[in-house]
Amino acid sequence: MLGTLIGLIIVLVVVIALLTDTLFVVKQQHAVIIERLGKFNKIVGAGFHAKIPVIDRKAATVSLRTMKNGFDIDAKTEDNVTIGLEVSAQYHVSYDMGTGPADSGVYKSYYMLQQPVAQMRDFITDALRSSIPVYTLDEVFAKKDDIAKDVNATVSEQMAAYGFTLVSTLITRIALPAEVEDSMNQINAAQRTKAAAQDLAEADRIRRVTEAKAEAEAMEKAGEGIANQRKAIAVGIKDSLETIQETGVSNDEANQLFMFTQWSEMMTEFARTGKSSTVVLPADFKASASMFEQMLTAGEAGDQAGVPPVPPQA
Repeated sequence: MLGTLIGLIIVLVVVIALLTDTLFVVKQQHAVIIERLGKFNKIVGAGFHAKIPVIDRKAATVSLRTMKNGFDIDAKTEDNVTIGLEVSAQYHVSYDMGTGPADSGVYKSYYMLQQPVAQMRDFITDALRSSIPVYTLDEVFAKKDDIAKDVNATVSEQMAAYGFTLVSTLITRIALPAEVEDSMNQINAAQRTKAAAQDLAEADRIRRVTEAKAEAEAMEKAGEGIANQRKAIAVGIKDSLETIQETGVSNDEANQLFMFTQWSEMMTEFARTGKSSTVVLPADFKASASMFEQMLTAGEAGDQAGVPPVPPQA
């Protein structure tokens, strides 16, 4: 009885072991390679599957998800500047099944390349070190996305032969030697200073031109005002002389009377304002002709000095 029970237990254990080795589940976005007696047999996708115990085995579980790896690469530009590049590569096993299992991306990724990540890094490094030397340092910064696209296209063709699809290649950072970075900063600072100086000079030029135009317009208006004032004075003098001449006096007498009247009005204004402390009067009012000449001379001198005319000593 005891022997029968032990036999049943042994059989049950063997059955459980065989079932465990026979039945298996493949996760989503994964594929399993089945080998039979050491030789490739088939590829199974996500779901519940069975295989022949002992004869068949799961050789590998291949992930179909997109993966990412980063690389640090050194390269030299056309102007002999050694730069450090941080490169990020996104890739996955090819979903292409080909004409048969042996042509699929899963088959190639497992059987054709032992270290795919290291090989991909070598391909990307070679492509970048071939592309960077044809660009100057400034062009590398300006065209880094175009360079990355060219590298991605080149490496994608190479990795496709090994069952991998290179989704994208990104240059995430460009590192410069410290002395080169300092020099570039100084150049940029100098360019900004130059641009600021040019802007300030242009602003000063505009201000000066505007002030000059305003001053010219003001002088023009002032000149028109002075001309109108002088015209009005001339008209007034003409009318006054004509009125005096209507009384029967001669032209010379009218002129002398007009000048004396003007001088009298000036003296009255001087006495009213009192802004000067000294006045020079003619020694003889009878010498009207001489006084008239002195008043004309004093008037001309006053116009040149910018002060009201004062009759000189006779």
